[in-house]
Amino acid sequence: MTKYSLIATAAAGIEALVGRELRDMGYEVQVENGRARFEGDLSDIARTNINLRTADRVKIVMGDFKAVTFDQLFEATKALPWEDILPMDAEFPVSGKSVNSTLHSVPNVQKIVKKAIVNRLSEHYHRRGMLPETGAKYPIEVSIHKDQALITIDTTGSSLFKRGYRTEKGGAPLKENMAAALIKLTSWFPDKPLYDPTCGSGTILIEAALIGLNIAPGIKRDYVSESWDIFKDREYPKAREAAKAAIRTDVQLDILGTDIDHQMIEIAKANAISAGVADQITFKQMQLSDFTTKKEYGVIVSNPPYGERLNDEEYVHKLYKQMGDVYRPMKTWSKYILTSDLLFENYYGEKATKKRKLYNGAIRTDFFQYWGERKPRPRKEA
Repeated sequence: MTKYSLIATAAAGIEALVGRELRDMGYEVQVENGRARFEGDLSDIARTNINLRTADRVKIVMGDFKAVTFDQLFEATKALPWEDILPMDAEFPVSGKSVNSTLHSVPNVQKIVKKAIVNRLSEHYHRRGMLPETGAKYPIEVSIHKDQALITIDTTGSSLFKRGYRTEKGGAPLKENMAAALIKLTSWFPDKPLYDPTCGSGTILIEAALIGLNIAPGIKRDYVSESWDIFKDREYPKAREAAKAAIRTDVQLDILGTDIDHQMIEIAKANAISAGVADQITFKQMQLSDFTTKKEYGVIVSNPPYGERLNDEEYVHKLYKQMGDVYRPMKTWSKYILTSDLLFENYYGEKATKKRKLYNGAIRTDFFQYWGERKPRPRKEA
């Protein structure tokens, strides 16, 4: 079967997580800014679309070349084997972006790429004039960075963060793939208690449950490439069947989500039902300061309100102080808090073990990590 050069795109700061996911799936990976490169056939495209938790999209790389003139861009684009993927009636919209490049006019770049593809396909299919573009969609992107043009075809369609289970959102929702990334950056394993004190619509905990049960995040949704002519061998149905067979049914997770807003708790419950994990998560309306537990060696992960999301600085700082008062005595628990407030540690009352810069959409944030004591290993008998 034909092998393709592929990239899985990702938000800034979590490319390494996408790379790790791909390596765990058995691929050789090269991690770059905003993406991870790998190779695969059509079955791999279906498999990665359905199973990747932290990526945005899976794209086929058609060309990667230097272009400082429109003639260079046209000729290099036309030389690519578009007919191997695009049928005569393909609908192929071209989007574009250009950063620090000689060819800085994005509309002109898009027009040149579109024209080159039309010329190539018209010659191959012996057509005169415009192509019909009445068939399946093949979204094409041309990205030029420092005069290096990368031309790709998107196999995903709607971004991979759209799992299909979220019935409603809160006022400042966290994307599903970012929520999965937060879980993967913690020390949580399915045998540990997990608690989110500001759970909102439940996204972080639902993603944790999907991880704990090994439920593929994209198992319920559709992909733009499913309707392509080249997918003839049931690649997507086979990938879904394999994903269903890998689900763990022998696990009961210990996951708790609380929020001060009873409406958000109802939304979180509905989302968990839609995701098929309602029996794995307990949701309660509760103030953060009322949390108590006798459990040990658990993990707290929170995406609390912060500046850009809630214009009430006094309330937010009071919340951070409450977090410190409640969580600091919990020495065996690890705590992970995402916020754009760089003074978070001052209000929490303790310096973080580690900080990691992440982007929540366009908002630059830090993931403040407080590592708990390690669980003692059982002593071996002499």
